[in-house]
Amino acid sequence: QAQLVESGGGLVQNGGSLRLSCAVPRYRFSIRTMAWYRQAPGKQRELVASITSGGTTTYADSVKGRFTISRDNAKNTVFLQMSSLNPEDTAVYHCNIITSLPATYWGQGTQVTVSS
Repeated sequence: QAQLVESGGGLVQNGGSLRLSCAVPRYRFSIRTMAWYRQAPGKQRELVASITSGGTTTYADSVKGRFTISRDNAKNTVFLQMSSLNPEDTAVYHCNIITSLPATYWGQGTQVTVSS
């Protein structure tokens, strides 16, 4: 199966910004939900933000007002614009999609490190 390909992670200073991208292969079934999860060392994976095919978004309380999820349906790409980053945002960020089958697919993750 083709993998989701994430990009845009890296090292940023406290208060900085990053934009993550996730290119999604064309699947036989349509994509219902696209989302970003993150997992910090020693912690469980948590939902950061999600967006439905209709554009409805949800955010974790910890990122509301700082992160914005968006999708380009024509390019099958989902983005996560992250602003006002702080060290607590340091984690591996994973792209996730749910198709209409339904089936779930994950990316391998991209590291985001925020220095204090």
